[in-house]
Amino acid sequence: MSTEAEIEKPSAEPPSRWTLRPLLLRLHFYAGILVGPFILIAALTGLLYIFSPQLDEAIYDHELHVTPETTSVALSEQVAAAEAELPDSTLSAVRPSPSPTDTTQVIFSTPGLAESYFHTVFVNPYDGEIRGVLETYGSGQALPVRAWLDQLHRGLHLGDVGRLYSELAASWLWVVVLGGLVLWWGRRRRKRLVPDRTATGRRRTLSWHGVTGTWVALALLFLSATGLTWSQFAGQRVTDLRSSLSWETPTVSASAGEHAEHGATGTGTGTGDGTGDGTGEHSGHGEHGDHGDHGAGADAPDMPVTNSGIDRVLAAARSEGFEDPVEIRPPSGEGEVYVVQRVPRVWPSAQDAAAIDPNTAQVLEVVHFDDWPLMAKLARWGVDAHMGLLFGLPNQLVLTAVCLAVITLVVLGYRMWWQRRPTKDAGFALARPFPRGGWRRVPPWALALLTVAAVFVGWFLPLLGVSLAGFLIIDALLAARKRRQTAARR
Repeated sequence: MSTEAEIEKPSAEPPSRWTLRPLLLRLHFYAGILVGPFILIAALTGLLYIFSPQLDEAIYDHELHVTPETTSVALSEQVAAAEAELPDSTLSAVRPSPSPTDTTQVIFSTPGLAESYFHTVFVNPYDGEIRGVLETYGSGQALPVRAWLDQLHRGLHLGDVGRLYSELAASWLWVVVLGGLVLWWGRRRRKRLVPDRTATGRRRTLSWHGVTGTWVALALLFLSATGLTWSQFAGQRVTDLRSSLSWETPTVSASAGEHAEHGATGTGTGTGDGTGDGTGEHSGHGEHGDHGDHGAGADAPDMPVTNSGIDRVLAAARSEGFEDPVEIRPPSGEGEVYVVQRVPRVWPSAQDAAAIDPNTAQVLEVVHFDDWPLMAKLARWGVDAHMGLLFGLPNQLVLTAVCLAVITLVVLGYRMWWQRRPTKDAGFALARPFPRGGWRRVPPWALALLTVAAVFVGWFLPLLGVSLAGFLIIDALLAARKRRQTAARR
């Protein structure tokens, strides 16, 4: 966010009053220098991802779209045609054509595919023609281009090791933002929201850096919080917190036995059957920000399932008010039921779900999005907004502006670092960091509170805790070496 115009020299006299500013300056400086590249990469890859839905629509137009006709074939016949196309795969889910110009998507689990990847057969709903087969990713049914960009943003295509970069960026982003806001608003009495066009040199860079950061601060805090929900380590903490506070996403049970025990009226919570929002699933299953899979997963169930009755199941869901788009997951074995869920990702959200008996097409249980706990709704909305889906094109344009702002902030931050270097015979010499000892300006009681808070935050956000500890240890070693060198020169 911002740094001080001049290096503050430590005073030999004790300060007249305590302040956090020297401590924040050093923290903001080091965090910006060392974590800035990760934040920059996240912004660049996020910028590429934002308009990936439109890319999918254009690139895979043949698979996704058809010319409307007057008559269509039954959904069960469409599924049968898809099963004939992939006889060695197992039916995982079906997404009936949501509009007259869209194909039906029949999703299969295929042995050998990576986790959360599926084969999807695209069927013309009017004549049962197979329009194509594509490898898709996650419960959001990301097509190949979007899936590739998703993995680039999430982990640079480096697997679990690569995902550390995005978690590190999300873990530090809120720290940098809040620290920068305190520094900027604490030193300025005017021109906090508009750049100072009369300033020159580093002060001009600082003005643009501080103003830009102020305008996008709330958006950055939002992206940091939502990004952490699907990270590897902090995501587990979020999952545990939601579970302990009963903030889990309500789901319907896929077990016929549970409905029989509860008189077909029970309501479950959690993500066990894959019908929830998936925001608590930190381990990376499913699409970016929507990590629940289609229930069957990458491994096919031992018992084959049948699509007989799927037409009646869809009709039963329609009778409960389930409008398109919907997804139908067939029973995975004996004693299981159909699960039908609405899957819109735009406002207003309506992730209603229903359990339907495969033999009688009786609706056994319905969970409406309106009945979700508030925190579960916020998690759903947060994920969809982070992905640029919740409000459509306006959402994407806002995210684009925020990503460009982040890129600008990082570049301006490094520019200020460069402008702070010694000017006489500087060459490529780097500017010195802000002086140590800022903690001495903080009273013991406040320092104790900060230490406890840092320990807790470091536990809740493990990558932040480990990296912060690393910064402190290295800084302490460098300080000790400097003291020894000073003593040796005396």
